[in-house]
Parts: sequence; C-alpha cells; structure tokens
Amino acid sequence: MKLSDLRPAPGSHKAERRVGRGHGSGRGKTAGRGTKGQKARTGGHIHRAFEGGQTRLVKRLPFVRGLGNSNTPFRKEYAIIKIADLVRFDAASQVTPEQLVEQKLLTPAQGRGLVKVLGNGEVDRALTVRAHKFSASARAKIEAAGGTVEIIPTKVYEKTKRSKNQDAKAPAGQAQSTRE
Repeated sequence: MKLSDLRPAPGSHKAERRVGRGHGSGRGKTAGRGTKGQKARTGGHIHRAFEGGQTRLVKRLPFVRGLGNSNTPFRKEYAIIKIADLVRFDAASQVTPEQLVEQKLLTPAQGRGLVKVLGNGEVDRALTVRAHKFSASARAKIEAAGGTVEIIPTKVYEKTKRSKNQDAKAPAGQAQSTRE
C-alpha cells in the first residue's frame, strides 16, 4: 500500500460544487446568485437588523434600555423583614441579619446582603434591631415598644474611605467648590 492509494470511504466525501466555471457546468455566468444587487456581489451581506430601508428598531428605540432602577447594574436589592416577624425574638434581645438567618426569616444569601425593616404588624417587646434601612412606621413602632433602631452603614468608598452619608453631613462651606 502506498500513500497515493489512500482514498476516503465511498460516499463519505461529496464533491464540492464548482460555480462560475462556464455554461456546461450548469452554474456559469452569475453562479447561482441571480442578477445584480447587493447579494450578488462578493462581500455583500445584509445586516441582521436591516428592515428593508426603514429605520430599524434598534435606532428607533434608543432610550428604552435601562429605564428605572430594575435594569441598572448598580441597583440595591433589600431583603424585606416585617415587624410581625420580630415576635420570634425574646425581649431585650438584639436582632441582626445573622439572627434573622438563624431564625430562617432570611436565606443565608439575603443575610449577607442589605436588609430593610417594614412596619407591617405590631411589636410588643423592647428589641434592639440592626438593619440597613427602616421605614418610618417600623422605626416608630420599635421605639414605641421601648426598643432601639441601629442602622448598619452601607458601602464605604475605597478611594475616599468615607461612607456615602458623610458627604451629605459636610458643612455648607466645605461642600461647595471654590471658583476664584
């Protein structure tokens, strides 16, 4: 057996169609591309969003992307806890996101994220509740029952090493830029 004797298995290789090789081949002259036009030329292809010359949808609706907080990559999602859920805790105990995970009021993933307390329900005992946000009614109900509200500070910026809330508390003279 020689190298020149090697052939593919019969029927496994189909001869490729040779277009544009004269009238006798059956695909001469325009080579099966029809007559003229963009698709008859080499390198001519139509964009997948092309709509026959009318302004395409991508250009007609440029502002639809990113509307509202739901589509932004920087949105903050809070795990919600109701005041009614806090009756599981003993009086004078401290309620933290870790405690809420232990009581199975939050999943472990939610316990690592941001937590907001809403004022649905009633609380009848003094609790120290730590969370990232409180609704006004939740704060009022916890404090009316003799408890305290502690806000866990949110993200601290790495470059400036200060929290977002410190910018708002700066005196009026420091916050303004000097243009002299």
